[in-house]
Amino acid sequence: MKTIGIIIFDDAEELDFVGPYEVFQMINEVANRMEQSNLVDVKLISETGNDITGIKGMRVGAHASIQQIHRLDILCVPGGQGSRSVIKNPNLLSWVKNISNDCEWITSVCTGAFVLAKAGLTKDKNITTHWAAFDEFKQLGLEGNLNAGVRYIQDGNLVTSAGVSAGIDMALWLTGQLFSPGFARAVQLAMEYDPAPPYTDEI
Repeated sequence: MKTIGIIIFDDAEELDFVGPYEVFQMINEVANRMEQSNLVDVKLISETGNDITGIKGMRVGAHASIQQIHRLDILCVPGGQGSRSVIKNPNLLSWVKNISNDCEWITSVCTGAFVLAKAGLTKDKNITTHWAAFDEFKQLGLEGNLNAGVRYIQDGNLVTSAGVSAGIDMALWLTGQLFSPGFARAVQLAMEYDPAPPYTDEI
């Protein structure tokens, strides 16, 4: 069973972590429908184990504190305004850096890439983040080769995704890598994830 940890913190962008959480939890639902056992254990992890409040006001409980988690197969770091506080938090940064050593995959959504960069995980790596955060990333002196116009990008075992909803795409792609593209398609179907946003054409 793969253990997936999603870091949560105050002022995180809610969909940054809720989107991947839905995808990863749907893995078990689909597996159970196929009469298989759970394939993943998904944990929301906050620094202290306490609830957090996202930037839009959603209050979310954590399953564990960072002190209780000593190993993960997959790490996911969301973004949002709160990521600016995380990159100034040596305790969280040290945990991210150390836990990443044994991870099969290290991932981020939106400005979660700032956290990975500050932890020293993106040097010379191809990465992405929210399109509106590229200049800030550079101004902060963070290291990484930013790529525009992509929903997510892989470099080795590092997978970073663009803003907010892009985390769903990243998590579905990762599901295909962990299991199979066919299984990921079943997860995608179970979620009815077939984006067709309105207002895509200018009048």
